[in-house]
Amino acid sequence: MIGAEKVPLTILSTDSFIASALVRQGIIPSSPISPTTGLTVQALELYHTAHQRNPHFSIQAYVKTLCDLQGVQFYAYLSRQFSIALDVYLQILTSVNMLVDEALRRGDPHWRLKHACPACTYKLQGEVPMKFSLLYAMDGNDSLKRVLKKSTQDDLDSDDNSPLAQRSSELPTTQVVGGDRYLLNEYIEQFARDSPADMLSLDDDKDNPCAGRWKNMRDEKTKKMWGVFDESGIFMSICRHGFSLVIADMVQSGEQAKYPLAVVSKLLDTFGSNLGGGYDIGCRFKTTLSRSSLGQRARELNHTSLVGAFHGHAHQRLCQLDHLATYVDGLGLEDLEGCERTFSKSNALASSVRYASVFHRRQAIAHYFEHNDDYEIYANLSTFLYNNYKQALRIISDGTNSLPKLMHELGLEDKSVFDTWLAEERAYLTSLSHEPNHETIQMEYWQKLLNLSGSKKDLDAATAAWTVTTPSTVEFGPHDIASTNRIETTRRHAMENYEKDLKAVQELETKLGVTRRWEQEDQEWKDVGRLVANRKFQRALDHLEGLVVARIFELSKMNQAGTGYKLRKHIGKALQVRSAAIRTALDRYNTAARALRPPRASLSWEEVVEYAFLSDFDLLRDARQDISQRPWATPTGRLTMDTYFKTRRAREEIQRLDIEIRRLATYLHDESRYLTECEKQLQTLHPGLAHQVSLHRKIRARFAGHHYQRLHDISMLEGFTGSITPGESVERGPGASASSPIVCIPAQLVADGLSMVPEGEDDALEDLEDDENADVDGEEHARVLESILQVTLDV
Repeated sequence: MIGAEKVPLTILSTDSFIASALVRQGIIPSSPISPTTGLTVQALELYHTAHQRNPHFSIQAYVKTLCDLQGVQFYAYLSRQFSIALDVYLQILTSVNMLVDEALRRGDPHWRLKHACPACTYKLQGEVPMKFSLLYAMDGNDSLKRVLKKSTQDDLDSDDNSPLAQRSSELPTTQVVGGDRYLLNEYIEQFARDSPADMLSLDDDKDNPCAGRWKNMRDEKTKKMWGVFDESGIFMSICRHGFSLVIADMVQSGEQAKYPLAVVSKLLDTFGSNLGGGYDIGCRFKTTLSRSSLGQRARELNHTSLVGAFHGHAHQRLCQLDHLATYVDGLGLEDLEGCERTFSKSNALASSVRYASVFHRRQAIAHYFEHNDDYEIYANLSTFLYNNYKQALRIISDGTNSLPKLMHELGLEDKSVFDTWLAEERAYLTSLSHEPNHETIQMEYWQKLLNLSGSKKDLDAATAAWTVTTPSTVEFGPHDIASTNRIETTRRHAMENYEKDLKAVQELETKLGVTRRWEQEDQEWKDVGRLVANRKFQRALDHLEGLVVARIFELSKMNQAGTGYKLRKHIGKALQVRSAAIRTALDRYNTAARALRPPRASLSWEEVVEYAFLSDFDLLRDARQDISQRPWATPTGRLTMDTYFKTRRAREEIQRLDIEIRRLATYLHDESRYLTECEKQLQTLHPGLAHQVSLHRKIRARFAGHHYQRLHDISMLEGFTGSITPGESVERGPGASASSPIVCIPAQLVADGLSMVPEGEDDALEDLEDDENADVDGEEHARVLESILQVTLDV
């Protein structure tokens, strides 16, 4: 039962300050000098834990709950007092964790990042080298925005309404969020100098098939929100198992290049070579990275930019062949879409950080991901490995049964032909990526001739209207004068248009070296006419493609468990409109297809709505040649090729999982042994610190039984090729789980121990008391000691 009670609290001679005396007795005061209100550690711990499990649970709701249970009226200042006490409590937790890390010889500021994931980073001796030493995903999320607080006077005084000119009225603070999870703004800004301001400003990149394709995060589409929000979201990276690596605040900007560049730089510094990074626009980022100051280093360390499996469906087929997970050797079954799953949970923080201060927003985000790593991701790590192993075995089994049948149907014997098919498709699509320059000029000339022909007809019609008026028929009345003026004006406009079009034709004839103007009966006219029909066909295909892809994503959104009822209804109505638009676009496509020579096959509504990948559209794109009979373009051929590559990726996944499973088994053994031994050593040297090490150990030790059971389940799978016997870690330095445990008492605790000797044994106590008397008035001490502090207690 939670209640309120007035209790006397004592201040001992060894207490340096009143606040520290309260903390020693389990009370966190809401004021550092003369506290009259405090909260128990248990009450703060309960809220902190509940908030991590349900970020919607606010301080105000919790304080109101306490007031209801205690039978008192709620006042707004109580929430403020609770917030102050909570800040102190969390700062104490951070300080204690730092002391524990130092005692365990893990005080390196980058220790957490270097050992973020046991399956990714706990490398063992004798492992088979993998193409990607670590796979990670990164992405931006604009849900965790924070409103920019501006004063009215700032709005009146400021003549510059640009986003970066907006000034915050928030008071400065010395509070900072520690740890290495957050990248400092200074670190990020160093990449703003040598990279494009906008990730998506590389529309002139001729080597990138997706150039100009992504427009959703352009600056002009997001700049309006910068005047409202200070931090417009976060950009973060996670490993393939879901552990958070680094986080960056997007400050008054969209998803600019400096954020992924800073993330990649940090990961290269920490993990070194052979990293594979998934990003929804990884193809574009690959170009950005290569052009930045980080490009040379990324190439030397063999960094690979990849595209997630889900977002890859929206990329050009040519881009998919180089970046999509299905076709990348060494990637296994990893989809590189972990950020989307992470954001689907962290979005619950949005309501609590939208109007928070800079510090409290970062504090909430950092503590959420710390808790999520320890209590969610780590708890499910062995389940992740188990499920992936079962999935890979199932894909291999299905592929082993179906692939020979499909190959026999196609008359194939050698599996190496699928790599050849992929190379042929890449070469074919590459040939389509750029239209020949001479064809473009010829089509422009053809269009100018059409314009000239049209203006000549208009001029002839206007001239004929003038010449039919004769002296015998004309009448010089007001109506005839107005009619004559109108006809003359029309004729002059027609003459001007004709002369303009004639000049344009003559300029192109000079450029093309045409000696005789084309006529509609000429072969050149007919050939270029077919090219123009091809262009119209491709524009119709582009429009149809975009509508169908939007439909695909909307349907997948409707099937997401986290999508609310109202949003699903809204998407459903949008789909009805979208379906009508698709039908109209389909009619235009079929009209353009019939205009080709020879005509292309028409598409039916049933065929279009079944398309799930843009690759199905890309194979229709060329109107010059019919590739429908090429083996890699037929439905059976594509199914066979996809089955082969999925089976190949599944075998790679088994190889990676065998390594990760043994890493986890070894980590569980080594970490338990190391922390238990350190705790034993500290029990004689510093019992208080030993207790904190014990609490630290139990955070993850509670899941050991579950992990061992899952590892046993994996070993019993039919087809398991790995081992769950612990190996030997390659890391043996101070603080490593496999090293010999030798604790280190932090210097701060050693100094505190010397200052807490009994009175009279050392002059240090007298010096401390003198300092305290100089800082705090003696009468104030007496008054506070006589007062009764109102505190929240568990009774």
